[in-house]
Amino acid sequence: MPRLFNSYVMVDWSAATTAKTGKDSIWIGVTKRDIRFRPTFEAFNPPTRHAAEAQLRAILTDLRRRNDTALIGFDFSLGYPAGTAEMLKLKTHDYAAMWAFLAANVVDKPDNTNNRFAVAAKMNRLMTEQPWPFWGAPARDAQTWLSSTKTIPPADFALPVLRRAEQATQGAGRAGAKSVWQVFGNGAVGGQTLVGVPAVKRLADELGDKALLWPFQSGWRELTPADLDGREAVIAEIYPAMVEVKAEPGEVNDRAQVRALCEHFARLDEQGRLGPAFAAPKDADPELVERVEREEGWILGVG
Repeated sequence: MPRLFNSYVMVDWSAATTAKTGKDSIWIGVTKRDIRFRPTFEAFNPPTRHAAEAQLRAILTDLRRRNDTALIGFDFSLGYPAGTAEMLKLKTHDYAAMWAFLAANVVDKPDNTNNRFAVAAKMNRLMTEQPWPFWGAPARDAQTWLSSTKTIPPADFALPVLRRAEQATQGAGRAGAKSVWQVFGNGAVGGQTLVGVPAVKRLADELGDKALLWPFQSGWRELTPADLDGREAVIAEIYPAMVEVKAEPGEVNDRAQVRALCEHFARLDEQGRLGPAFAAPKDADPELVERVEREEGWILGVG
């Protein structure tokens, strides 16, 4: 089977409030083929999310000139637990409504200053009028509807702590992916999601029908070359911890992670195993498939 992609772009995002490079900052890894069709890797370390978006546009412009189709992976949640949009009383109960809500509410300035804690607090107020389900903030950003420490919703609270994709990463001695409700603290993904989803939406909107959002637009199913006809990119959610990483001497671990992810998906593609990785597990019931495709999303390669 021919490869689905010519290039692989993996993005390690950050919710930092100041410009930053090096460890715990944004890293973008790109694997593409040279004139001898050998895979080559390069990495970029933009200091801000604004600069990262510009870098991604430049990367895609280069890949477009090469007539490459790219797999673009982002290491934060592209969806929220099923029921979130309904609890926010959005017009439609799907990922698109959530993306539009975040794009309208998140302010993310060129210097990385952002209002993610205020947005999390607003969502708590709209959903529960309590400091949950979102939690975690520096003391200066804590307020009535957002606690600096973990809050425990009532046992009958309608929204789960983890999406089904995150649940699938648990076990076998692993801590697994963290809850999107945690906005701040070690390993928190919630803050990255709040500032990351609007960036992905801008990218997807610019690409229009040249991009395919998995699994929201594609369906939770195996992808084939025919599905990518006329497309420049497939945008997916990734989880760096699913791939074993060994940093090279002097290499920042975040750079090593995006390099390992590029290598991982390129290798699966060469082996004809990447297309099936987009499919739902064989034991997924129709209810799960519907919630994943509508609102929650999934992590590529999990399950």
